[in-house]
Amino acid sequence: MMRANLAAVAAIACFLVLPAAAHSPEQPPHQFYNEGDLKLESGEAIKDFSISYVTHGTLNEQKSNAILMVTAISGNHHRLDFMIGPGKALDTDKYFIICTDAIANGLTTSPSNSKAQARMAFPKFVIRDMVESQYRLLKEKLGIDHLVAVIGPSMGGMQTLQWGVSHPDMMDALVAIVPLTKTPAWSVAVMAASRKAITADAAWKGGDYEAPPEQGIRVWRDIVTLLAARTPDMYAAQFGGGLDVLPWMEQQETAALKAFDANDWIYQTWAYEKHDVGTTPGFNGDTAKALSSIKAKTLILTGTKDLLNPEFEPIEMGKNIPDVTMKTISPGSVNGHASAGGFLPADVEYLNREVGAFLGGVSEGGKTFHYDARAPKGRPY
Repeated sequence: MMRANLAAVAAIACFLVLPAAAHSPEQPPHQFYNEGDLKLESGEAIKDFSISYVTHGTLNEQKSNAILMVTAISGNHHRLDFMIGPGKALDTDKYFIICTDAIANGLTTSPSNSKAQARMAFPKFVIRDMVESQYRLLKEKLGIDHLVAVIGPSMGGMQTLQWGVSHPDMMDALVAIVPLTKTPAWSVAVMAASRKAITADAAWKGGDYEAPPEQGIRVWRDIVTLLAARTPDMYAAQFGGGLDVLPWMEQQETAALKAFDANDWIYQTWAYEKHDVGTTPGFNGDTAKALSSIKAKTLILTGTKDLLNPEFEPIEMGKNIPDVTMKTISPGSVNGHASAGGFLPADVEYLNREVGAFLGGVSEGGKTFHYDARAPKGRPY
């Protein structure tokens, strides 16, 4: 079964931490909301800040059917396209889906596109600043005071849980896919190594490169998407001989060169590695206390042997959330962080089934504590 999906497995590395497929004419149009200067938690500001987003479905008259999607590191508003559409988990016949782009992803204001604070003159920001930029979009531009849910994968899952802490009355549900509540030392090491790969390349030129720092990006690609975002089990299924992986690695590295901005990545990794919901104002660094303040029904989905966002962290810390359900994506598979990638059919089916059932219970006033899409509707397991 696994070997039958090798083409999909190979595609995953292209997807996890790079912008998804290019925007095509039949897709919803890009929209931008200029928020003026975005004041950051540090006291600095991103000047002339504009947030990029797309929407799917129709907002009802009561403005009560909205779901906010927040994206992964280096990803964009296409990140969960495999879950959006009629009959899918984010059903556009029922919900109004707002897919946002995070600070420094190259669409929303970023080091790569800022005119006022270009490249390394861009101010540092944290995950909570991403959340506040999205909050302003909802309140100021769209006039939405309450959400059915916030959903996101990886760094999007981190933003999702931060939403629950920062704005506990804003939503009915949270769906955090392969998230972290507080970035552990391992993940910090992965982020730091990926930055060093880029900055050690003389072509980076302190951030003032004329062309992509190719050698640095190749090593970055190896560290993050070819190692941390996959598992040894996936390589064993994909390659018959160990040396068969080498030409494939070179192909993957080359594919990254045109779709990646080094400075944008560096800035997002600084936010990623510093993240801790416990440092939200009012919680004095107490991560467990911050999580216990979440009011929304919460679904946390983890990937077996996740080497980018280790599953032990959200599983253990997520227990502090009062109304939480925790599940493993496609039990029995060992796809790690890639289980949230959207290319392996079994994982896509699992995420659509389980998230759809969870949101259905929430939006229809379900009172069950746990959800199982295979059980009769409304029955806990």
